[in-house]
Amino acid sequence: MSRPHSHDETVLPPDSTPNDPNRHFRLLAGYGKPLAAILTLVVFAFVGYAIYRLTEEVRYDDVVQSLAATPPISILMAVIFTVLSFATLCLYDWNALAYIGRKRRFGEVALTAFSAYAVGNVAGFGALSGGAIRYRAYSRTGLRPDEIGRIIAFVTLSFSLGLAVITSVALVPMAPEVAPLVGLDPIWLRTTAVLVLAGLALLYLMARRRVGPDSIRGLRFADSRLLSRQFLVTVLDIAFSSSVAYVLLPADAAISWPAFFAVYSVAIGLGIVSHVPGGIGVFEAVMIAALGGQVSADQILAALFVYRVIYYVLPLLVAIGIVSYAELRQFAAHPLSSGLASATARMAPPLLSALTLILGVMLVLSSVTPTPSDNMAFLSTLLPLPIIEGAHFIASLLGLLLVIAARGIAQRLDGAWWTTFLAAIAALGLSLLKAVALIEASLLAVLVAGLFVSRRLFVRPASLLRQAPNASWLLAIAVIFMGAVVVMLFVYRDVDYSHDLWWQFEFEAEAPRSLRAMLGLTILSSAIAVFSLLRPASLPVLPATGETLLRAVAIVAAQDIADANLVRTGDKSVMFSPDGESFVMYGKQGRSLIAFLDPVGPRKARADLVWQFVETARAAGCRAVFYQASPALLPALADAGMKAFKLGESAHVELARFDLKGGRWANLRQAAARAERDGLDFEIVPADQVAAILDDLRAVSDAWLREHNTREKGFSLGAFTDEYMLSQPVALLRFEGRIVAFANILLTDTKEEASIDLMRFAPDAPKGTMDFLFVSLLSRLREEGYRHFNLGMAPLSGLSRREVAPVWDRIANTFFEHGERFYNFKGLRAFKSKFHPEWQPRYLAVSGGLSPVLALLDATLLISGGLKGVVKR
Repeated sequence: MSRPHSHDETVLPPDSTPNDPNRHFRLLAGYGKPLAAILTLVVFAFVGYAIYRLTEEVRYDDVVQSLAATPPISILMAVIFTVLSFATLCLYDWNALAYIGRKRRFGEVALTAFSAYAVGNVAGFGALSGGAIRYRAYSRTGLRPDEIGRIIAFVTLSFSLGLAVITSVALVPMAPEVAPLVGLDPIWLRTTAVLVLAGLALLYLMARRRVGPDSIRGLRFADSRLLSRQFLVTVLDIAFSSSVAYVLLPADAAISWPAFFAVYSVAIGLGIVSHVPGGIGVFEAVMIAALGGQVSADQILAALFVYRVIYYVLPLLVAIGIVSYAELRQFAAHPLSSGLASATARMAPPLLSALTLILGVMLVLSSVTPTPSDNMAFLSTLLPLPIIEGAHFIASLLGLLLVIAARGIAQRLDGAWWTTFLAAIAALGLSLLKAVALIEASLLAVLVAGLFVSRRLFVRPASLLRQAPNASWLLAIAVIFMGAVVVMLFVYRDVDYSHDLWWQFEFEAEAPRSLRAMLGLTILSSAIAVFSLLRPASLPVLPATGETLLRAVAIVAAQDIADANLVRTGDKSVMFSPDGESFVMYGKQGRSLIAFLDPVGPRKARADLVWQFVETARAAGCRAVFYQASPALLPALADAGMKAFKLGESAHVELARFDLKGGRWANLRQAAARAERDGLDFEIVPADQVAAILDDLRAVSDAWLREHNTREKGFSLGAFTDEYMLSQPVALLRFEGRIVAFANILLTDTKEEASIDLMRFAPDAPKGTMDFLFVSLLSRLREEGYRHFNLGMAPLSGLSRREVAPVWDRIANTFFEHGERFYNFKGLRAFKSKFHPEWQPRYLAVSGGLSPVLALLDATLLISGGLKGVVKR
């Protein structure tokens, strides 16, 4: 529906036990998205059947006549109210920015909000939703991912609560007028409205008492002035949008605007709750059921059809016109705002994707509806019947192809661009050949023009055939297919079915033509579903060696992330960007292709390299995973359809402030002084001199492994191999001339950051050895001009501990508190905290909206070298 939509969140089923009373519910939670898609499809099927029964007395010709009888003044008024409604919708984002304390230029905010709602109205779910547009646009204006999340949460929560309050308040005085429309007693309707208002008030008071006066579910309550302003925006929004539909009803409709307002509010609320894309069908069914006694069904259908076109399609066309104009004029070099140009470039793909989806649906539905008789008579004088029949059949298949390609357009795939561009051109010609459909052809021309001027944005090399199916995509196709069936049954309800219909080829034989198109759609849809589910076999991944490894090491030296030196271990594969200036290091475990860290190299190539990695994983039949991704990578991950889960926190020390002076450093200062008194000597051995002490280092390493009853790890950790140890300097401690502890140092030429990987000490090393090693190393690096030191990640730390925290956080906290048998979570965090670091979040990102359990398990197995390594720690 035409509202801010809530976003589904992946729910993680914890490992359940036979005695866990909630194990069945948690198991269901793990399959939440597929089950929700199936439930939505069932709801839509019932809605389609309800509409079919509610319109038993309505004929297709009656609806067409009602459409033709719509007064131009009503259409003009509907357009005016649409403009007013979208103007108020833009204020949602403006208030949200005020709520988080971040101001932006109104032009950028208005364009972002307008485009987000234009797409959200059409899609209503998943990658095509308005939230994705906000993420793309606002991330380019400097907003952090958590701030964008708060904007989306503010918009969604404020609208949801506002709609509930407005609908309930409207029903209290209007219950006597609305009750006959929905077949309920006015007392029950009014009682329900009062209970809803009381429930909301009680929920508000309980939430304030439980989590504090200023926040609920982690969201700070706005001040009363902002809250009042936002409620007023919601009232105006629903009032204007309901007026769009109201003015399209016939002038003699026996329903007042206040009563219509209440019915409309209920209808859009049910449309959102149903999760049917765009609320299609659900909204119409509620309106027909409620208004059927006051307005004829054919007039309602005609009014709602025009409402959909004006309130849904028209804003989308306007938004595409704006971004296309921006692309054509190249605003970045124009006196107008370059920020606005950047925003339009980010919004063009989802807008074009939504239009592609609409036109695909339009082609599918036009294939099951009759051609106007005048148009068919005109065509019969120009074209032979086989051409008309062929154009009609092929256009329906092209419609389905556009629906499928719409997802790739949102993801900026070059293959999707070519598919959509060529299919739209072909459909444009066929729409004229099959029915002289000028409006249809004009809209397809808009799509072709928008794709043409935005060509430079679709640079991701990918094939549509490799796209993994997800619940939202398959749901959209299924809803469109079922909708086409309902429309066909409605249009030809007076035509008795017989097998002979399939073989009737005449200019006037509209029903047989629609049946054949429906058969083609059925076959193609089934073929696509089967082909999508037959995933390609997973291919082996080979570690990088030779020239490939040398290229990667050269890139590492020129950038700032010290941990990128772990590419030197030789146990990971390397994927380079097309220009060869960046790379991703990754490994494979099971069905997971796991990238370690952010892409290494210039920032400008990150987004495309993320997509390249995701596409490679899909081609290999794997899920794409990013392990230890930084917050800076979240926009690119979201753009590629990945969902991020907090994995832990990384500790970073600003070396300029590390001087051991003051009370906060007292413990480390005393440990260092004691180590010097005990006779420990610190030394850094350059990489070209490590070979001379390699055997001594190996002896310390072997003793450390035996003492801790563990084995070498891999992937995100280095292993003691000759090649790896000889590639970087080593910091070591000697006691009475003997090496008792060491750590290999990870450095880059920029001196922005340094880190360490292997840190091992002999069992008989003096107490406080590692504290002294770190203190000495950090002091030396500060003297040499290094700016930061990365102490590495503390897994599962820093996650939310609220009772309302996501399931993933609650499970991770359980492991953090009680998982010492498998890993020293608390001890590692406590050791790094001695150095008073800045803690920065790190994430596990998974493609396809999947639960992170399998991805994290595969990452753990990859690091530990298999199940045996996990068991043996």
